[in-house]
Amino acid sequence: MSVYAGPLAPQGLQRSPGSVVKAYLALTKPRIIELLLVTTVPTMLLAARGLPSWRIVAATLIGGMLAAGSANALNCYVDRDIDELMRRTRGRPLARHLIAPRHALAFGIALGMAATAWLALTTNVLSASLADATILFYVFVYSIGLKRRTSQNVVWGGAAGCMPVVIGWSAVTGTVSVTAAVLFLVIFFWTPPHTWALGLRYREDYAAAQIPMLPVVATADVVAGRIIVYTWLMVASSLVLWPLATSWLYGGAAIALGAVFLAFAYRLRAQVRSGGAICSFALFKWSNTYLSLLFLAVALDAIVMH
Repeated sequence: MSVYAGPLAPQGLQRSPGSVVKAYLALTKPRIIELLLVTTVPTMLLAARGLPSWRIVAATLIGGMLAAGSANALNCYVDRDIDELMRRTRGRPLARHLIAPRHALAFGIALGMAATAWLALTTNVLSASLADATILFYVFVYSIGLKRRTSQNVVWGGAAGCMPVVIGWSAVTGTVSVTAAVLFLVIFFWTPPHTWALGLRYREDYAAAQIPMLPVVATADVVAGRIIVYTWLMVASSLVLWPLATSWLYGGAAIALGAVFLAFAYRLRAQVRSGGAICSFALFKWSNTYLSLLFLAVALDAIVMH
């Protein structure tokens, strides 16, 4: 691994081993990988109807983090040109020319290969194959195929972020079930409100980079309406899990958390229509809290009720 020392490298760049490690770690987008931890472990508890083997949990998390890091590093490689144009992403290693693009590409590929081998050896081939499919989908379908071409980019591209629950389920059971598919749908419908709320806040950034995010190509009223639709779909999907695989403990939490999410969504539309200040970031922050608490309810239900 090395830090880029080309003509565009920042003057006086520190090339200590620590700075190199920090730059490569940033390529993996650690904060996004938190979604892996938030959703995968509760899913594995539900699949095991209690506590699965700690070895399987550890192996799955390590493999999942390697796979997510691979996808994110390769996404940084693909998006390095537009990352330089957006205030929100200018601090990323490739946008700051801290790492040579070819090194970032090699790093991403190496992480993907390591994830595949690790999951195949420590869990099962199905989980390894699903991780491979996730990386390929995120890079080729979303990053290259959809992101710069359609306002539906995060709707369909968001499927990659739903895969940790499927991988976690398959690592425990060796199969993919209807329950795993429902968990997939919860995150699938959660992704557009989550991302569009952030997109409303950073609309100018996406416009400057010519990324056709929905908040760029549609009015704020249209975006708020779509957020409400997908929020209802998300809440409905979360409630399907109640009779399918959980008890009243999860069901009560899903109803309460969904009601709060809907309140945020409708408040956003009211703000848009009133012509006043739009606080979309409040919805974005709640969406993170919602997902964390919902999957905490999944975990508690699996442990307490089973």
